[in-house]
Parts: sequence; C-alpha cells; structure tokens
Amino acid sequence: MVKHFRADREEKYEIIEKWFLKDLEMIDGKEADTDNPYFDMHFHKVYSMEAYSCASKYTFARTLNKLNEMYLKKDLKIVNFDSTYLNDDSIWSSNNRDCLVLMRICFYASNLLCLSLCPLS
Repeated sequence: MVKHFRADREEKYEIIEKWFLKDLEMIDGKEADTDNPYFDMHFHKVYSMEAYSCASKYTFARTLNKLNEMYLKKDLKIVNFDSTYLNDDSIWSSNNRDCLVLMRICFYASNLLCLSLCPLS
C-alpha cells in the first residue's frame, strides 16, 4: 500500500504496507449495487480500503484476479462485486470501462423511462 503526498508542487509516495498475493484470502467489495469506492482485503487480518473511485476499485480487483490466475492459480474469493465488470469475456469489457459503465446505466435508465410511459390497461 502506498501513501500519496502532495506538497509544494512535488509529489511523494511512501510505502506503508506490503502483502503477498498468496496470503490474500478474499476481496470484499462491500456493496455491489452502489457506486462505492470502499472494499476490504482479507489477509490474516482484515484491511479496510478506499479506492480513488468505484472504477479504480474494480480495476484493482481485476488486476489482482489476473495476477492470481497467471501466477498462483488459487481460488481467490471476490465477493460483493458485479461480476459483469470483473470478467474480461463480458460484453462490457474493454480498456475504456468507465464509458461502458455509463452506457449501461443510460441503457437501464432509458428502459425504465419507456416502461414508465407505457399505459396500464
């Protein structure tokens, strides 16, 4: 874990904590249905984290999952994340995931609008 400092136009980074991927038991996204940057990483102890944004939280989880698949091939539990955004084989996966998330939200919103305008018989 790296802490970012910004002082007098100078950026500094300090390593606060180090973990091994092999010791990671689970990543808990806390709430899959909300735009929430908070998540927990379960090692021998639980560390509560806050990402810069919800998109960066998902990017971090995808990165850990890919590293695990490439090197450890162990069963890494990733809970309380929307699996659509974690898997590279989904229709929404691309290098520009934020735009695709916005497109999906707009798609759902337009469906809700159409449904709300339908007359009830």
